[in-house]
Amino acid sequence: MCGRRRCPPVSTPVPELEKTAGVFPMTNNSDVVAITGIGVISPLGRDLVSFEGGLRAARSCLQPLRGFRMDLDPAPMVAEISAPLEVENRSGFRLSRTDQLAIFAARDALAEANPDRPVVPRGGVCVSTSVGGLPLVEPGLAADPRRYLRQRGLSALTSYQHGHVADAVACYLGLRGPRLGVSVACASGSMAISIAARMVLDGTVPFMLAGGSEALCAFTVSGFHSLQALDSQPCRPFDINRNGLNLGEGAAMLVLEPYQCARDRGARIFAVLRGWGMTNDAFHPTAPHEQGFGLAESMLLAMRMAGVGPDQIGYVNAHGTGTPLNDVAETKAYDAVFRHRPSPIPVSSTKSYIGHNLAAAGALEAVITILTLRSGVLFPTLRLKDPIHSPTIGWVMDVQRHQDLSLAMSASAGFGGSNSSLLFGLEP
Repeated sequence: MCGRRRCPPVSTPVPELEKTAGVFPMTNNSDVVAITGIGVISPLGRDLVSFEGGLRAARSCLQPLRGFRMDLDPAPMVAEISAPLEVENRSGFRLSRTDQLAIFAARDALAEANPDRPVVPRGGVCVSTSVGGLPLVEPGLAADPRRYLRQRGLSALTSYQHGHVADAVACYLGLRGPRLGVSVACASGSMAISIAARMVLDGTVPFMLAGGSEALCAFTVSGFHSLQALDSQPCRPFDINRNGLNLGEGAAMLVLEPYQCARDRGARIFAVLRGWGMTNDAFHPTAPHEQGFGLAESMLLAMRMAGVGPDQIGYVNAHGTGTPLNDVAETKAYDAVFRHRPSPIPVSSTKSYIGHNLAAAGALEAVITILTLRSGVLFPTLRLKDPIHSPTIGWVMDVQRHQDLSLAMSASAGFGGSNSSLLFGLEP
């Protein structure tokens, strides 16, 4: 978020957040969602093992844009997936790059969750995206819109719809449950996981594939360039000398199912989703609430849902874009939520490795949070030298930190004031 104009401030002060966070507490295993499959593709790697390996090696994927030409000097710094995608088209859909990334991740996640049994076709799909099929239609439309539509017809634009990614995944995998597309800016990935988790707990579906997919395209790069939100160098989230964000691409998908069902069938359980919170700042089209009100509230909602307090959270994977306004507001949100902890809360931003994946960011960072929870390895914010001052936050910087964890949180925020927080735990 990077807007400059202010709207009237939200009237509820941050210290009153705890009073607004009342939701249904989780108290038993029947209310816990198990993560039984993970699929990921990003510039760090095309599977979960290589993805984690890239994080452990502290490998930054930020380089000048090469995938397509843009008349920008210098070339924008981005995180691209260089190797070609190989996804068989099993339907009549025209598959955009966003579709292919989502299918790639979903295929791996489902195979991980069901290694020795047929897939139940009643499973559902919930995928977030911002660009959708724009990379597929953008070149033709930009060159000559009338000719493009005359030759291809309006049906050529169907892949642009945000819900098309979920359609493509469901058709590829033969899943006949509900299909949902989520597009609420940079909080979309974690919101897709939250919505899917609620559907699983409600018994709407036996399992859900949920996550996000985003491909780089000229439209988003030029859009963030016009907002003066891009850093011409690799980003430095939470550094006092930060200068903006770097865009990235990738996809991550999780298989969510009721914990007891996963236990009964002997599934491998990567982690459990203990709670989630979704809010909106109602403040400004692009700028965050100056005190981080909405993000703070979403974190408290997730904790209240899990029935835990701030002192029980061991780590937060931050939204951490590297933009001037967002990083300050996010820091204030952590100060408000964790101010009563006996020790600083460890926080880092992994956008310093893979860039900002927009609607897929929350999904990729959910995977990173799960990996951190399982391994106890806290991945540092790369290039963070002079962090924003906070008495509440223990910035993870320079080198990896090792710490035993039982609960870890992923926080996401986006344009329009959308916020979402996911609270993961180890298996009960």
